Amino acid sequence: MRPLIVVLAAAALAGCGAETATTAATGAAIKAKEVEEAKKTQERARQKIDQAMEQMQQRAQTGGEAGAR
Repeated sequence: MRPLIVVLAAAALAGCGAETATTAATGAAIKAKEVEEAKKTQERARQKIDQAMEQMQQRAQTGGEAGAR
């Protein structure tokens, strides 16, 4: 009877370890996806900022040319 209890206890503890490892791996995968999405969002924001800066420079040049006439 005692060996059976030891085997069951070992199996239960091993199962908990596997579940913990699986949960940790899932959490890591979710975080990796969040980081990737954040990088994409940052790149889109950077592109919009660059476009806005370019438009401002073009307007400044156009305004300077109109003022010189």
